[in-house]
Amino acid sequence: MQYLFVGGNSGSWTLKKQTVILGEPMPDISHLQIVGPDENQLIQNPTWILRGFTSNIRYTNHTEDVELKKQSAPLGRVEATHGAMIILKKSVAWWNLAQDERRRIFEEESKHIQIGMKFLPEVSRRLHHSRDLNEPFDFITWFEYAPEYENAFSDLADQLRATKEWQYIDREIDYRFIKSEQAR
Repeated sequence: MQYLFVGGNSGSWTLKKQTVILGEPMPDISHLQIVGPDENQLIQNPTWILRGFTSNIRYTNHTEDVELKKQSAPLGRVEATHGAMIILKKSVAWWNLAQDERRRIFEEESKHIQIGMKFLPEVSRRLHHSRDLNEPFDFITWFEYAPEYENAFSDLADQLRATKEWQYIDREIDYRFIKSEQAR
């Protein structure tokens, strides 16, 4: 399913902070609107639009997939008024690796799934693939959490950035949002 991430001066998520971790910044925004596959919303004066689609799980094994589904909370929970969007572009070196080599770096060496599981169910997430759509980023990951888990989310991001996997990142921008009052 395809999603649109619309940055501009209106939307259901108000920008709290934007941090360029690596690479070029995106044009400044004050709000974000996420448009799902079943929504038909008029997008007025967007600063930028990023597209991503949900897909099959690519780097997990069956046991990990079952455990992730069991522990994960859904997006859209009433208490999850804080959101984060992390957009990533991986290097050519990453994409030149075979699938099994990427899996080895992703989980066996970097423990990506194990790190993420420590923060479930408090932090909800959905991964969107963008590389095959010729977008400026390969991945858009959307997270939601209650305000009291903001530091935990920052710990999650810091732990992942310290892994071998992150040596293959060419561009990363970390956006933090608060759900607008009218969207609650």
